[in-house]
Amino acid sequence: MRLRKLRPWLALTAVSLGVTAYTLAVPQALAAEPIAIGVLAPKSQILGKSIFNSAELAASEINAKGGIDGRPIKLYPYDTQESATNAAQAFQRTVQEDHSVAVVGIFESEVGLALMPWASRLKTPLLITATASPEIPGRTHAQPDRFKYTFSFWFNSKIQAQQVCEIGHDTLIKNPQLAGFNRVAILSEDADWTKAVDKTYEACLPKAGFKVVNHTRFAPSTTDFTPIYSKIKSDKANVIMAGVAHVSVPPVVQWHQQQVPALFDGINASASSSDFWSATNGATDGLITTSAGLSGAAVTSRTAAFYNAYKARFHINQPAYGAYSTYEAMYALADALKRTHGKAKGDALVKALASTNIEGVMGRIHFYGLNSPFAHELVADPDTSKGASVIAFQWQNGKQVIIWPTRLATGKIEVPSYIPTPKP
Repeated sequence: MRLRKLRPWLALTAVSLGVTAYTLAVPQALAAEPIAIGVLAPKSQILGKSIFNSAELAASEINAKGGIDGRPIKLYPYDTQESATNAAQAFQRTVQEDHSVAVVGIFESEVGLALMPWASRLKTPLLITATASPEIPGRTHAQPDRFKYTFSFWFNSKIQAQQVCEIGHDTLIKNPQLAGFNRVAILSEDADWTKAVDKTYEACLPKAGFKVVNHTRFAPSTTDFTPIYSKIKSDKANVIMAGVAHVSVPPVVQWHQQQVPALFDGINASASSSDFWSATNGATDGLITTSAGLSGAAVTSRTAAFYNAYKARFHINQPAYGAYSTYEAMYALADALKRTHGKAKGDALVKALASTNIEGVMGRIHFYGLNSPFAHELVADPDTSKGASVIAFQWQNGKQVIIWPTRLATGKIEVPSYIPTPKP
């Protein structure tokens, strides 16, 4: 990843992201000193925007209800521009100059890994909301005294890939009409987070009933997927199990343009946002992927209220998964601060966060302990009364139709017209 130096004028101020409007629009009773929280994400990315938006929404809701023991939350947002150097400088600035008690956000695993030592040095909790590298909780597990300051509010890529295998088994292999879709091509962007995706896919797809016939890792700079899709066709794969986030649009657009005779399935992070339909000019039609939630998916008693509030405030029909996880992080942080009457910082705040146990919009929000390989990561469980989970959906005629789990499904998989349905 190319690293760029952080220019002073590129660090977004509160005013430039509209934070002033909602930090001032709080009850007059909140006259006490604000509690500062840093928010770091790439502004130009769909997922980055979802992080900033959700932090703003949560802060405004918490402030409207009295803040933290009468103290309002004030956000300090910074554009990382997908650079570890920018993010590290922003982390230091928001802690040392803004006096932020915690930092929320981060989309890229490489950036999250680069910030972990800074969280330790400055003894400031880092609440990562959209990365997927299992190395992040792995480091915390290996060196708990050093890295206990880091918490992950999204599932690492090993867990995500395992979920994809389970979903594929339930929606394709167990479906008499679609069981013939069992020849898989693994297609992943060459990034840190997809290493575990590929390894897990290779292990769990055969157990789920699939045969892996093609495996391609492509460079993030790839613009022409024709050779890749030609090989997938020649190998007679009829399902593409993807692992993409940073490079989401080109492979989907060219899959549609070239009418590749294979379902596009797996993990496509950006496709969780309703903006992805316009970003691909509708080429995402038929794509299957996962997200933290969707309109109409009553994952918990809080999900619908979050979705409606987000849509009303930002005029976005469906937020990306980073919006859900960031919202969880903001409320978990607020809960920890309230339990310590807004006084906890550093190690005391880490201790309070580690004991989080609240109902969120993705399920029950609590963390694996430091003795787990997934240390300080959200507990994952398909039973959302016990942990957090994902849903699977398919893009159909501009809409995201939930196909898994069955209790939340709003439709069934539809096979694009140019893809022949194989016999089981």
